[in-house]
Amino acid sequence: MSGPPRPLLEVGRIVRAHGLRGQVVVDLWTQRRERLAPGTTLETERGPLVVVSASPHQDRFLVTFGAITSREDADEWRGVVLLAAPLDDDGDDDVIWIDDLFGATVVDAAGVHRGVVTAVESNPASDLLVLDTGALVPLTFVTRVRAHELIEVDVPEGLFE
Repeated sequence: MSGPPRPLLEVGRIVRAHGLRGQVVVDLWTQRRERLAPGTTLETERGPLVVVSASPHQDRFLVTFGAITSREDADEWRGVVLLAAPLDDDGDDDVIWIDDLFGATVVDAAGVHRGVVTAVESNPASDLLVLDTGALVPLTFVTRVRAHELIEVDVPEGLFE
């Protein structure tokens, strides 16, 4: 029994064109570099893109997609978000998947309900859970995610005040 398919994850974005032959600069939002392996198909709002080649470039990647063959084509894809199905977590229980946090209930160490996750906000020190109560909880305080529905946090005194 495999259950319903999980929604696609945002894994990156095409930043800009690079060169004259359709290569693009991609900002990859995951550490899973296999997302850009040759032959991989990434979904977009404009249809699928198949990776022909990819290589690291500064803190991003230079990527050639089969459907983007000119500088003009590449310019038209600027800003397009790249989507992919979730990968198996290979049994790594320490991994927290961002898509599993949305809609989950947050409880503190005493079991007090603190809100429901409505967003995850990027922050240099630690990404933040945005709760429906307006509270912001750094991911570093998450101690456990149970069944994609309940997030246990251990926060310093005063965080929810």
